[in-house]
Order: sequence, then structure tokens, then C-alpha cells
Amino acid sequence: MATDPVCGMQVDEEKAKWSTEHGGTRWFFCCQSCLKKFEKEPRQFDGSQPKAAVGLVSIASAAPKPIAPLSAPAGAQYTCPMHPEVQSEKMAACPKCGMGLEPATIAPSRVEYTCPMHPEIVRDGPGSCPICGMALEPKEATGEEENTELEDMTRRLWVGALLTLPLLIVMVLELAGGVRWLQGPWLGWAELALATPVVLWCGWPFFERGWGSVVYRSLNMFTLIAIGTGAAYLYSVVAVTAPGIFPSSFRESNGNLGLYFESAAVITVLVLMGQVLELKARGRTGAAIRALLGLAPKTARRIAQDGTESDVLLAEVQVGDRLRVRPGEKVPVDGVVIEGHSSVDESMVTGESVPVEKTEGERVVGGTVNGTGSLVMRAERVGSETLLAQIVKMVGEAQRSRAPIQRLADHVAGYFVPAVLAVAAIAFAAWAIWGPEPRLAHALINAVAVLMIACPCALGLATPMSIMVGTGRGATEGVLVRNAEALESLEKVDTIVLDKTGTLTEGKPRLTVVAPAEGFDETTLLRLAASLERGSEHPLAAAIVKGAEHRMILPQQATNFVSVTGKGVTGVVEGRRVAVGTAALLRDQGLDAGDLEKDAEALRQNGQTVVLAAVDGRVAGLLGVADPAKPSSAKVVETLKRDGLKMVMVTGDNRTTASALAAQLGIEFEAEVLPAGKAEVIKRLQSQGRKVAMVGDGVNDAPALAQAQVGIAMGTGTDVAMMAGGMTLVSGDLRGLLRARRLSQRVMKNIRQNLFFAFIYNALGVPLAAGVLYPVSGLLLSPMIAAATMSFSSVSVIANALRLRSVKL
Repeated sequence: MATDPVCGMQVDEEKAKWSTEHGGTRWFFCCQSCLKKFEKEPRQFDGSQPKAAVGLVSIASAAPKPIAPLSAPAGAQYTCPMHPEVQSEKMAACPKCGMGLEPATIAPSRVEYTCPMHPEIVRDGPGSCPICGMALEPKEATGEEENTELEDMTRRLWVGALLTLPLLIVMVLELAGGVRWLQGPWLGWAELALATPVVLWCGWPFFERGWGSVVYRSLNMFTLIAIGTGAAYLYSVVAVTAPGIFPSSFRESNGNLGLYFESAAVITVLVLMGQVLELKARGRTGAAIRALLGLAPKTARRIAQDGTESDVLLAEVQVGDRLRVRPGEKVPVDGVVIEGHSSVDESMVTGESVPVEKTEGERVVGGTVNGTGSLVMRAERVGSETLLAQIVKMVGEAQRSRAPIQRLADHVAGYFVPAVLAVAAIAFAAWAIWGPEPRLAHALINAVAVLMIACPCALGLATPMSIMVGTGRGATEGVLVRNAEALESLEKVDTIVLDKTGTLTEGKPRLTVVAPAEGFDETTLLRLAASLERGSEHPLAAAIVKGAEHRMILPQQATNFVSVTGKGVTGVVEGRRVAVGTAALLRDQGLDAGDLEKDAEALRQNGQTVVLAAVDGRVAGLLGVADPAKPSSAKVVETLKRDGLKMVMVTGDNRTTASALAAQLGIEFEAEVLPAGKAEVIKRLQSQGRKVAMVGDGVNDAPALAQAQVGIAMGTGTDVAMMAGGMTLVSGDLRGLLRARRLSQRVMKNIRQNLFFAFIYNALGVPLAAGVLYPVSGLLLSPMIAAATMSFSSVSVIANALRLRSVKL
């Protein structure tokens, strides 16, 4: 974050629109007005004037403050009270001011606020955006926010509605023919008394924001509201207090002046109503984040060294703690099961509805729900390091990112308000010159109607509201979007490149075939082989041991264990000499695999790795180990191919294995490709004009993920891959790829609908308010109706975006 040197506002350096180079330093600004002030007189703001220089010298030359002993919890972060950006894991002196660092835990965390339409605007507290006037929202959700803006607007709405009701009653009675007691000068003063608090107190936030838009040279919706209601109210005030100054062109046929207190008051109330509805709707866009935050339990049951158990706050859990998760409870943090067996519902994080079996050694995720069994786990990731916390952070960042399609709305909105002001001026002039009597009164009303019906806010909200709801919806389905650009790009992708191991396949070799030779049975062969392989660290050995355990075969103790590099292992099990490995290992033993070699070759052509076994100088059989395709891979590939996408598998495995899997899935492939080569494959496809998405899970996939238009990382992979990708599929299941693509399509369709509604609304509404239909039909649009339409246009855009919350993926 950077500080705007003119107004002191916090600005996100990566998202800031306005910046300049001065004195060898890059300066960032919240708006164009601040930038121009700085460029006009930089010495006034860059600290180079004498007074500022003295202050800087005095701080820099101050002797370091002695560091008093501090009592802080283990692992606490330390920060400077004057420079909170300075942080350290140890107690030391601040390099900027020399003050002793203090534990960061004793200082309350600062909540930053940002604008959903202009994420480069960041402030330390609530308020309104200087660019568009919208209420700022907390940058990071905590699940406990109080919407003070909504409370304030609701209070003003109720007060305004109660005071406006009598004005509406008077207006209706006058339209119906009126009664005698409604005539006389006292009526104008009564309307003035009722309308003044409505306009000046209930509508004060709109005048504040309208004035701010002029000061910051960023005209917006509130500019139009302030001018329109202000004009109607001030005209009516002068008409009551000094009626003699108005010419006949303002007067009706009976010589009276028309008063528009009810219009100014009703417009204020309608705009307030629109703001309340909008704030409530915007609050619902963050429902996904609040739901995710609600997954984390408040406490955890910790097991002490002496075996005693106690409930502690989640914030007190540390890495390495043993925690008990009882049936029906939520898993408190990320960790590993060290005791027990149960099924865990991970649907809230992964989107998969089927519970996952968890036994010793299995990983569990904080926020998921334990089933009927009891588990004891070891905490590995706590606090902000948990997967749930990372998901919340990623969703929040994605919701504040800007999609490329938003540039269109931003460009139009930049010219919109000046254009509306010009149309209002033209309408006023046209009615004043050619309109029926009272000409100037009609001119004023139609100009106000033009100002009221125009709503640039609807244009600005069209994209960010869909992004906010869509990314939240994706998170509940296990699709994490890092930025809006990835969401937009995925819709345009026509080629998907997939890594093999861990993406199309399970990534965990499994024992698939046990074929004993004559004189041996499967149980004996597998028991002897697993007993010997238990001493090996090779992945194939682990697959054989796990396969035996899955078949309820217990490995025995092996002696005289010898590992022969590149060939296999030998040893003694149950008093018998056993060798397990390649055909070359058996040849070293003076044995020939014979007919088993044909079976082994068939398995290899099927993508499996073959391990041969010998017992007491005889060939005992073979074991087939494979990394099978995920159950969902074939269906996902078939669905994407049916949608017209080109599917390519890129792997570093040998060509025989890759060919077998590619034939099984019916896709193209490139084998024996080095990590750097994967990125080259992406570049080659892009040079052919293709828009490529890369799906991978390993460190070696990171360059390709970064090169592709959209990088999609599997959640079961490495952190490096997930950081390089624009999206992450939490469950590690390829069905998440289908969900991600559907999400992209639904969100982009929703954005286009919003933009269409906003454009067509203004294209039709502004001319109608200007009175273009009056010569043909005698139809004029009341400023009150225009204000209601304007208010509900923004609400309609948000309501359309909220439909994404229930979209099926």
C-alpha cells in the first residue's frame, strides 16, 4: 500500500490508476485531481520544503530508543507503533525511526475499506468513494461486520418517508380538484417546513458526495442527484420567500408559481430507498465469504502431554498440537490423522458431496465436518495458514479484481455524466424557447427529470457485482478464482492442455495385478513381496505394501535386506530367499521369466509398471503397478471434446505409458517433455492462434501454468502450482474443470446482461425524460418517476447478479 501525498488516502500500488515519477520515487494517487495538484506543486507534498525537511532530519537523527524487555507469546510478530509496515520475528529497533518494536498482537488489527467498483481506493475507515460515491466496504471480511452505512441510510429513509407523506397527500388532493382550505400562502410555508429536513438532512449524504465528485473531478450519479434535487428545492424556496422576482414564463394560467417541494422530497426518499435496497443486495454478494468464515469452529479440543483434554479457543491452537475431533464436530484446523477412523464431509470446501474416508496418515481440512467416528489429529496449519483462510483470502482478492470487459463500462461512464448534463441543458433550453406555457417551469421540470433518470452507477455495477457473486459461488463449489481476468479468459479458451500425473491420474501408484506362477498362490506371492518391499522407499514398493494391506495381508519381518540400485530388492522372509524387481534382477539370480515376460509386456503396453518376484530360486510371479486415471477423467474429457475443445496431454513420462493413457481417454499427447518444454508446447499452440488453458499440479507445471491464458492448478498439488495458476480446483478432481468453465460462461453471460440493461435503460430513459414524445403523445415524465426508475436500475443490476448464487455448475 502507498499513501497519497496530497490527501493521505491509502492506495493499492498494483491497482492504482494514477501515478507519477518524481525525485526518483514513484508516487501513487487516489484520483486524477490529487495527481494534478501534486504535478503542479510537488515540493508542497513530497516533503522537500524546509519545514518538512527539519521534521525528517530530527526523526532520522534521533537516537534509537532503548528496547525494554517485552513479554510476548512465542512466535509473535513485532512491529513499529509509528511504522506498522515494519515487521520482524524478533525484538529489534525500527530501521525508519529507531523506536523499539512491540508485539503486533497487542495492537488491534486495522480494518481497511475499499470501493467495490474502484478497488484502488483504500481507506482506514468507512466512508464513500471519492470517484463514484458508493459506500466503502471492508477489504477483508471477518463475518462480524456491521453495516453502519445501511443503518444510517435506513434511519434517514424512515424519517424522510414520514415527512414526505403529508406532501404526497396534498399533491394527490390538488390533482383530484383540491379543497378550499388547501389554498392560500400558508400552504407553501407548510410544504417548506416539511421538505427542508427531508432534503437537507435525509438527503445530505447525496449533496456531500455530489460536492466531492466536483472537488475530485469525477462526476457520478450523486452529481446528478445533487443538482436535480437542489434545483427543485431552491427554486421552490425562492418561490415561497420571494415570489415577485419570477417572470410570467414561470407562472401558471392563474398567476400562481408551481412549487416542487414534493418532487424534491419524494426524489430524496426514492433515492434513499434505492440506496437501502442496493446496500442490502450488496451485502448478500458477500454471503459466500461469510458462509466460508462460518465453517471454522470457535474452539478445539486439545490433548495435553499427560493425556488430559480441554477445550481451547481456535486462536490458541499451535502447530504440533494433538486435537480430538468427536463425531459430528468440525475439524478445527488443517492437519494429519494420527489415530482413529471416520468419514469426513468435505463438500463445503471441495464441492464434492460424498464423504471421504479418513484413517491414520490421511490429511484433514479445517472447517470440514466429521462423521460418526472419532479422530485424533496433529495440527499442521493454523490461523491464516489453513486452507479455509487461504480460500477466504483468495475469494476476497478475486472479488476486488477487475475483468477486462469492465474497461468498456469504465470508458462509457467517464463520458456519461458530462453528456447527461449537456442533454439536461439542451432540454432546458428547448423547453424554455419552444415549450408551452409556463415555458420556464416546464424547462426546469424536464431538465430535472433528465438528471434524475440517468444512472451511471448501473453501468459501473454491472461487472463488479457479477464478479463478486460469481467468485463466491465458485468457492462454494471448490473452484477458487485468483482474479477476474482468468474468469473472463476461460470462457474464450478453445484448447486445454493437461498434465498426466496427479491431474488425469490419481498421482498415487496402486497395485493392480497379482499373477502368481505355477506352484504359488496370490496370497503367498503378495505377502512375501510386500514383506520385502516394506524396507524400500521406492513409490512402487509403497504401492505393493499398501495393496497387501488393502487385501488384509500382513507383511512379515524381512532379514538380510539388500537394495540393488535400478533393479530391485532381495532378502529373507519366513526363512525363504526372496527377490523382487525387474527382469534384470531375476537374470542376475540365474532365472528366466519365460512365459511371464509376455504377460509383463502386455501390462506395460497397457501403461503399467511390472515387478517380477522369485522365491527360493524359482520364478514366483509378477505384480502390476499402475497410476490409474481418475474415475472422472474420461467423462470430463469426453464432455469438453463434445463442446468443441481441443484436448492435449503433456507429460514427462515415457511414450509407451503416455500412449496407453491417451488412447484410453481419446486425446492427443506429447510425452517425455521436460518442465521448460511444457511452456514451449503452450507457446506453440498460442502461435497457432489458440487460446490455451493449462491444468497441472506440480512444481514442473508452474512455467506452463503461467504461460497459458488461464492456468488451472489442482488443489491436491503444490503451493507453487497454485500460486502460478489463475484458478485452483480445491478437490483435485477434474470435474472441477467443468464447474470452472460453466462458472466462467454463466458469469460472463450475466455481465453482458447487466451491461445491456444499463445501456438500453439509459438510451431509452434519457430521451424520454427530455420530453421527445411530448409533441406526439403529450407525454411528460415526472421527476419523481424518473428518480424511482433511476434508483431501481442499480438494484435491478445487482438483483440480476445475485441470480448467480443459485446457478447450477
